[in-house]
Amino acid sequence: MMQPSRLSFMRTLVRRMVREAWRITEVCFALDDEGYGEAIYCLEAGPETYHFVVFSKPLEDALRNDRVISNQWDLTMALVRGQLSDEQLDQLRRNVPLQEAGRMDENVLVLSRANRSARSFAEVVARLATGRQPDVERLKVAGYLCRTTAVYGSGKFGMAGWHVVKTSCRSFRTPFSGEMFTCYMLRHFSCRQVEHIARRQSPGTAVTIAPEIERYIGIGNATGLGMAPFLIRHPVLISHWMIQREIALARILNQTDCDAPKRYALQSMLRRVVQHLQETTVAADYQTSRNQILIAACLALIAKLSRRAFCAGLTSGGWKVLLSFVEDHYGPAAEELVQVLLFELYPHLVDPLEESMAAEERLDLDSGMTLVELLVLLETHYDWALNIDFDDPNHHALFWYRSEEKMEPRLGDRACDAGAEREMPLLIALGVRQCFDAMQRFLADNPESLVVDFLIAHPDQLATVRRVQTMCGLPYGDIRGNLSDRNLEPMHLLRAKLSFFGVGKFDPKSKLWVRNTMFQGAPIIADLSQDLNPDHWYFPTAPVL
Repeated sequence: MMQPSRLSFMRTLVRRMVREAWRITEVCFALDDEGYGEAIYCLEAGPETYHFVVFSKPLEDALRNDRVISNQWDLTMALVRGQLSDEQLDQLRRNVPLQEAGRMDENVLVLSRANRSARSFAEVVARLATGRQPDVERLKVAGYLCRTTAVYGSGKFGMAGWHVVKTSCRSFRTPFSGEMFTCYMLRHFSCRQVEHIARRQSPGTAVTIAPEIERYIGIGNATGLGMAPFLIRHPVLISHWMIQREIALARILNQTDCDAPKRYALQSMLRRVVQHLQETTVAADYQTSRNQILIAACLALIAKLSRRAFCAGLTSGGWKVLLSFVEDHYGPAAEELVQVLLFELYPHLVDPLEESMAAEERLDLDSGMTLVELLVLLETHYDWALNIDFDDPNHHALFWYRSEEKMEPRLGDRACDAGAEREMPLLIALGVRQCFDAMQRFLADNPESLVVDFLIAHPDQLATVRRVQTMCGLPYGDIRGNLSDRNLEPMHLLRAKLSFFGVGKFDPKSKLWVRNTMFQGAPIIADLSQDLNPDHWYFPTAPVL
């Protein structure tokens, strides 16, 4: 159960926005009485200029849903680099509302869409129109006005590829920073949109959202299976992300200053986590139970950190003593939480790593390795895959395929669903098993052979061999899971990637999709020019008015 941290992409983006004094100005806000129309914002980030364009149109309630198969939305938007000409704007008007069915050019960095929250949007408009602030208690349940259902980047639909973004767009050179900025701007627009509608409904009584409440309003997000294959297809990048977290943790565990001020700060953060979890409403009973268990662990640890004997052990043994104690007494979820809280105590050790989150993704082939050496690598590093019995139908029950309608990943059952012949190549464990068996057969007749000899005879094994040789040399290798198992829980894959994004209030709706909240508690645009702490929004809590 990975948690967001200082290295999460939302956190690093906000720090950069404040550090580099990004200027965001409203260029156009042409909405009618119901909030339909278009808006344009200009971002000046150092010498670079970008534009965020959003289109709002009427949508019947019956057509509003989070599924990727939907083809109509309340809002569609794009992040564009450079100046925006009339011709470009016309092209965006024609294509952005179509989303996947439209076509972009490489000036477009990000494409996204969102829907109004059925629980919050209309209610907040009504309260603002009558001179009242949004109900904070209701925002604890749904802490957003709009919910994005897809955010596309990295070359999809004709947009700029990642290599272009990384080399030509300094402001968005770190992974997913353009996508995160798009969500940040959606959050800003949603607040301006409800204020606009409220003013049109009641010009004499309408009020704007108080800054402390606006900070508490985030953006909702619905994430499904489309995110999971990314972790399988980008093993080097995922390994790199994990390594940066481990480097941060290692730096902290080398510190010996577990003094009273830092212990008090940790207690304060644990209290904040308790309040955050108490203010988090989820539908799934098992997730509610997990949250309650984590609350109990936090409260117990707060008490423990007040005991003189325990603190004396920390003073002499450092944070390693604390993490060992948490692991032994409260389990891995609490240990993960304490790790990311320790990150907050040492920003000077953690924050420099944000520039190292990108990686050159390359799977290298060592064709001169002996086949026996490769066999040993598989037995050593992929024993988890070789121990799976794929003759058991339950271990080879599911298949991943790409929807023809939306070109998005889906999960099928081999026993009852058609399409297994179009399976996506995501079953790394099965591929390793097949490669291992083929190698053993080849070695029986060719005991002195090299990898190149094997691949000449079995060219279909090239991808697996390259992957294995590369990942065995990395501290964090392939995800140790069988993606075709009957009991597969894709939610674990989703949570891992979402933690790197920095989302909060994880609310599983099934085994296949989850709702969560982005940028809740983050500084608003009006804060960017102020002398403020851009990081004081981890585990956000409701404002007290």
